[in-house]
Amino acid sequence: MSNKYQRLSSVLLILALQIGVFPSQFYAQHRAKKTPITDELKLDLLIKGGRVIDGSGSAPVKTDIGIRGDRIVFVGKSARLKVDAARTFDAAGMIIAPGFIDPHTHTLEDLSNPKSSGSEDYLMQGVTTVITGNDGDGPFRIAQTLEKWEQQGIGTNAALLVGHGRVRGEIMGAGDVQPSIEQLAQMKNLISQAMSEGAFGMSTGLYYAPGSFAKTEEVIELAKVVAEKGGVYDTHMRDEGSYSIGLLGSIRETIRIGREAKIPVHISHIKALGKDVWGQSREAVKIIKQARAAGIKVTANQYPYTASGTNVTAALVPRWAEAGGNAELLKRIKDPEVRPRLLVEMEANLKRRNGAEAILITRSRDRELVGKTLEAIAQQWKKSPVEAALDIVANGGAGIASFNMSESDIEYFMKQNFVMTGSDGSSGHPRKYGTFPRKLREYVFGKKLITLPFAIRASSALTAETFRIPERGLIKVGYFADVIVFDPKTVADRATYEQPETLATGMKYVIVNGKISVDEGKYTGMLAGRALRKTQ
Repeated sequence: MSNKYQRLSSVLLILALQIGVFPSQFYAQHRAKKTPITDELKLDLLIKGGRVIDGSGSAPVKTDIGIRGDRIVFVGKSARLKVDAARTFDAAGMIIAPGFIDPHTHTLEDLSNPKSSGSEDYLMQGVTTVITGNDGDGPFRIAQTLEKWEQQGIGTNAALLVGHGRVRGEIMGAGDVQPSIEQLAQMKNLISQAMSEGAFGMSTGLYYAPGSFAKTEEVIELAKVVAEKGGVYDTHMRDEGSYSIGLLGSIRETIRIGREAKIPVHISHIKALGKDVWGQSREAVKIIKQARAAGIKVTANQYPYTASGTNVTAALVPRWAEAGGNAELLKRIKDPEVRPRLLVEMEANLKRRNGAEAILITRSRDRELVGKTLEAIAQQWKKSPVEAALDIVANGGAGIASFNMSESDIEYFMKQNFVMTGSDGSSGHPRKYGTFPRKLREYVFGKKLITLPFAIRASSALTAETFRIPERGLIKVGYFADVIVFDPKTVADRATYEQPETLATGMKYVIVNGKISVDEGKYTGMLAGRALRKTQ
C-alpha cells in the first residue's frame, strides 16, 4: 500500500473512532451517494438522542441516524460533526429501529384501491413494507399490479407472491383433478413469467380449494421453477390441525418440497390449531430444526393471537364439497342425498374448531350476524350450529375469528430464532391493526418472553433476509431509509375483536424511503412506498 493511502486510512480510522462510526460505513456512504468523506454532513433528516436497535439482534446503542434522499447515510454521534439537517428529530427516551416488514398480509386489494392504498393501519404499527399474495391467492400478472401501484401511489413498500391457487384455477378450473403434462407446463410458464415480472416467490394455500386438490409432486415441480428464478416458497400448509395429514405431516410435506425443489421454504403462518394438536409445537420445532441442520432453509411467521381468522366455508365445509367451485357447493348443500354427509363431516370440523362458542362472526353481508358466535346464531335460529353454518354459507358466507390456539404453543413458537412476526391481516380481525405493537407490549414489555432486540429482528431483518429483499430491514449506512421511532412506554395495540379497526399507538415517527409517513404520532397521508420487484 502506498504512503498516500496509508495516511488516508489512518485519518479515516481516527475520524471514525472520534464520532463512533466505522470506516466501512463511510465507504458505504461514499459508494451509495458519491458523498465526499468529510466532517461536514448535509442531511434531510437527523434523528438524535434515541436508542438504536439496528435489526441484527444486537443490543441497543445510543446514537444518531442521518438520512439524505431515500437512504441512511450516517449512523454515529452527530455532535462531533458539522451537521446541516433540514429537520432534526429529538428521539430522547425513544427506540429507533428499522421499519417492520410483514411477510403475510392481505393488502392486495387495499393497495390497489386509491381509498385504502395509504396503509394507515400498517404504518401506525411501524410496518413500512408488506408482502402480499399469500395463501396461494396472489396474482400471476405481476407487472400489471406493480405498475398500478406505481401509478396511483402506495403508503408502504409492497412485494408480491404469485399464487399457486390462482395459477391452478386459471389453467385447470376449480375441480378436484390432477394436471396433464400440458397443463403442468402451462402452469410452469405462468409462474416463470410472474417471477420474471418481479414476484419474490410462490405462495400456496394447500388447505384451501383449489390448492388443496394438488398433490405434493405438482407443487414440487412448480417450486423448481421458482427456485431457478431465486424465489421463495411460502405456504399456508395443507393442515395446521387434524383435518387431513395433520400439523406435523404438513411440516414434513413443506420440508420435502424445500429439499426436492432446492428452495427456501416459509411456513406462513405456524400454529397448532385445535385441541387435537395443542402441545405439538415442541415436536414441530424439533422437526424444523433437524431440517435446518441438514441444510434446508426453513422459516415461519406467526401472529400473537389465540384466534385464527378465516371464513365459515374454509373452517367447516370439507374440501370435497367445494370441488367445481361455489355453484357446485350450493348444489350439494341443497341435495338431500349429500347434505347428511356434509352435516356429519362439518360436525367433526366444528369440534376441531373448539365448538360453536369458539367461532365469532367478524364480517358478513348480513350485518346482524357480526359480533355474534355461531352458538348464539344457532340458538336464535333454533337450529343446530352446523345447520346454521350451512345457511350462512348458502347466503354468501361470512368471515370468522376462530378461538382455537393455545397460549403455550404461541409462546414456544415465538421464542424460535427462525420465526418472524406476520399479521395475516384480514378485515374483522384485530391482527390487521395490532399485530406488531401487540407483540412488543404483551411479550416484550409485559411477559418478558423475548427481548426487544430479538423482537425487532423478528419483525425486520429476518423477514428481509428470508424473502431476499435487498437493503431493507436494518439500520445501516447505504440502506433504504425505512426507519421507525417509537415510545417503549406507550407502544401498544388497541384493536379488539369488538372494535378490530382501532389504530395502534406509540409510533412517533415512521419514515418510508426517507419520507415522513407518521409525524408526532399522526398519519400524514404520504404515499412514499414503492412497488418492489425481485431482482434475479
